[in-house]
Amino acid sequence: MNKKFLLVMLVLSFIVAAFYAYLGGFSSAKVSETNSTQLYVAGRAFRGSVNDKGINDAFRRAAEVLDKKELEGMLGNIYYNNPEGRADSLDAFIGVIIPDSAAQLPADYELRVVPGGRRALRGEVSAHYMLAPNKLYEAVFDYSKEQNLELETFYVEWFPEDHQGIVEVPIKE
Repeated sequence: MNKKFLLVMLVLSFIVAAFYAYLGGFSSAKVSETNSTQLYVAGRAFRGSVNDKGINDAFRRAAEVLDKKELEGMLGNIYYNNPEGRADSLDAFIGVIIPDSAAQLPADYELRVVPGGRRALRGEVSAHYMLAPNKLYEAVFDYSKEQNLELETFYVEWFPEDHQGIVEVPIKE
């Protein structure tokens, strides 16, 4: 009985580890200093608790916009604060990075432009979009500490592919 249980647990552990690896769970983020990229973000504003149902609705709507081909682009978000530093309050804009400002937006969407050309830290990781943000932010914050750089509280993240995540955070001048 004990040997069977151990064997089953070993096999299950292997399956879980393989799935985690497939999602990019063991990937590490790369951070570099760069000039920020100008981005057009079509989406919806969200202000509230990270536990609020509204944030999940905004993420689902962004995925739906892409699935139904209402817009061409990739998932992307703007965060105007770091929720870890303010209990669980989040000020965000959640939506889709689009190629230019001429796109016809869905009725419930608005356009925001992220200015380019600012000195920023860019984190990149090969991981599923559910795992990527934690890896990206940790790597960017660690790099900024090591290099003694102060960051603005403005974060832009986007996911060009299923298993790729990018975040840019401007460096305070």
